[in-house]
Formats: sequence, structure tokens, C-alpha cells
Amino acid sequence: MARQTSYQIAPQKAAADAKPQRPRDPVASGERNAAENRVAFHNYFLMEKFEAGIALRGTEVKSIREGKANLRDCYGLVKDGEAFLLNMHIGPYSHANYNNHEETRTRKLLLHREEVRKLQSKTQIKGHTLIPVRLYFKNGRVKCELAVAKGKQDWDKRETERRREADREAQTAINASKHKMGR
Repeated sequence: MARQTSYQIAPQKAAADAKPQRPRDPVASGERNAAENRVAFHNYFLMEKFEAGIALRGTEVKSIREGKANLRDCYGLVKDGEAFLLNMHIGPYSHANYNNHEETRTRKLLLHREEVRKLQSKTQIKGHTLIPVRLYFKNGRVKCELAVAKGKQDWDKRETERRREADREAQTAINASKHKMGR
């Protein structure tokens, strides 16, 4: 008796029988930033940006998913061929026990050796520093966007504000003229 050489696979009806899924958390899915450093845009000129991973503990990741991260007083440091993030505040995880993480511990940044060398050479210039701009999820991992920044003086901040206000007024004038022409 001859053996059957091909098999026929029956189509599955999983799509119709499946339960409706809850919408995923926008922070966890990477659609929204977990934390953003808005003060950095006001206080610094941001020159070059880098993406870095962060070495975190489990409760820290869960707290970031809950939105308990703060980048306000945080800065980066390159020392002995490694990059670190100092003063980043991650609040305690709500469902953790006594093994919860320390809130403002120094965290290691995960970068390639060449990127660390670039950052070290750029931050050795007087007045330049490493500032984290935002924290977000990418493929289930927490990423930090670092920027090489130069501090702004008071007149620089005023000039930036004037320019932003002028752009806003020009945009409202354009929108008003479009609205009148549409009638």
C-alpha cells in the first residue's frame, strides 16, 4: 500500500472564536513616551542625539510602565569607558515587596564602544554635557534618548521665546487668512 506524500492542513477558525483583546497601554507599546525632559529644551541647546539602553531592575521597568519616571535633574556621565545616568528618579513600584529598587541610583547606559568614545570626546569640550531628553519603550525594552547639550544663557532663552512667539503669531495669521479665503 502506498503512503500519503502530502498533507492537507485545514484552515483554523481562531479569528472568529478568539476573545476580543483589550487595547494595549500606549506607554508599554511604544506609542507614547514614558518620560520626557521638557526643561532640557528650555535650558540647553541640544546638538546631537543618541539612543541608549538602560540596565534596569524588574521593578524599575514596571514603575516606568506606570509612568513614575522623572528626568528633570538627570544627567549623563562617561567614566572609564562606560556611560552612566545619574539622578534619574524612578518611583517605587506599587505592587512590590521589600525588594523594591532604590529611587535615584546610578544606572548604566548600554552603548557600543564607539558611541561611548564619541560621547566622551564631545562632553570633554567646555560647556557641553549629556542630558537625557526622553524615555520610551522600543520592542519591549526601555530606551533613553541622550543629547549632547550646551547650556543656554538668559538672553538665549529670551531669544528662543521671542522666536517661538513670532512663529506662533505667523501661524495664526496664516490660518486666519486661509479661513477667510475658504468662505
